[in-house]
This record gives sequence, structure tokens and C-alpha cells, in this order.
Amino acid sequence: MTYTTHSARITGPVHYLGEGGRDALIPLGPCLVEQLDGRSVDVFWGDCGDETAALSVEAIQVAEECGNLVVLD
Repeated sequence: MTYTTHSARITGPVHYLGEGGRDALIPLGPCLVEQLDGRSVDVFWGDCGDETAALSVEAIQVAEECGNLVVLD
């Protein structure tokens, strides 16, 4: 398995399913975006990277296209 990790910044609303299946937002600020073999994408944020959300590749692409997720490297 190949992991690809990028430094990124959330600059606008990026939705994910939170606890109990409720709609939640990843907070504005720095994050890491990690992709596994092109199938799934995990976004990590928080002081110690202790918060995470799994998003589809399509959701990440939409967030990038509208400028709500900026990949820095």
C-alpha cells in the first residue's frame, strides 16, 4: 500500500459525517491530507493531528476546485 501525504489548509466549508452520522465541518486552518492508493482520503487536523475525517476523492476534488481546501505541497 502506498500512502501520499500533503500539507494543506482548510479555507472554507468542508463537510464530513461526524459523530452519529451528523453533518460536521472541518475547522479552518492547517491540516494533513493522506490518500491511500487513490481510494480513500483522510484529513487530519487539531493541535496534535488528533481529529480526523474520511472523505471521498470526489469530495476532496470539489473542495480544492472551489478553493475551500488548498494543498500546500
